[in-house]
Amino acid sequence: MGAIRQCSRSACRQSAVATLTYVYAESTAVLGPLATYAEPHSYDLCAQHAESLTVPRGWEVMRLAMPSSPPQPGPDDLLALANAVREAASAPAPAPEQRTARAPFDGPVPAEGTARRHLRILRDPS
Repeated sequence: MGAIRQCSRSACRQSAVATLTYVYAESTAVLGPLATYAEPHSYDLCAQHAESLTVPRGWEVMRLAMPSSPPQPGPDDLLALANAVREAASAPAPAPEQRTARAPFDGPVPAEGTARRHLRILRDPS
């Protein structure tokens, strides 16, 4: 599930509800429901900008049927989300990075499980 897409018009912060695509070879602008994925050569528009769309002289606007209400998550979406959470929870923790080279001023490499940040561990000399 992706983030909510915003209108492509500058300074507009509304959620996108429609996708605009230009077919230059046919001088046509196609305005339809919001595409599943953001495409590089199309524009996402909010309801206000989709309604007030104008095109250059000689161009045709093809308006596809828009859904009356936004789509609600279905059982497949919820199952996919639950599976993703289960998979993330069962994944093993990443192994700590091993140091390959030490700077000349570094002290001894710490024992396993000891975290070294900007502080050094000083061992008792006895």
